[in-house]
Amino acid sequence: SFRKATNMTEAQACKYVAAIPPEAIKDNTSATNVAVDCRGFSYAEFPVQIGATDIAVTALKLTECDTSGGSYTDITGATFNGGTSADGVTLALPSATDDNQVHAFQVNMVGRKPFIKVVVTFGDGSVGGFVACTARLSRASFLSATAPDKAAGGICRV
Repeated sequence: SFRKATNMTEAQACKYVAAIPPEAIKDNTSATNVAVDCRGFSYAEFPVQIGATDIAVTALKLTECDTSGGSYTDITGATFNGGTSADGVTLALPSATDDNQVHAFQVNMVGRKPFIKVVVTFGDGSVGGFVACTARLSRASFLSATAPDKAAGGICRV
């Protein structure tokens, strides 16, 4: 069943989606990304968690598309390779010593293409690096009333 997403706290009116599921270490390659369907949401956040790494990241950006399986294009400015932070500072790609940091994208989805992918590529190191990303979609026009529709593994509310 569905209900209008009003009279809810912001944290309850959101959906969590694995944008980059946890996987084996990556070296000289890109992480496996999943198209995040942002339809029905006005805002999306993509916190990218870089784990242990011995090599710099060579790409950290967002791409978008009209369909989940179509050709994705870079979102202008949505990159840590010279993009601008919320504070107006020029962003830099994570280095080989930036272990266990979170690098986040905040996206106003109004007027954007509905499918977003996070692109993370590691350079060629001795071992490589770990990465994962869980998208948080919010400001829903309508949201399912069931917890598994908001997070595939369910939600524990305390």
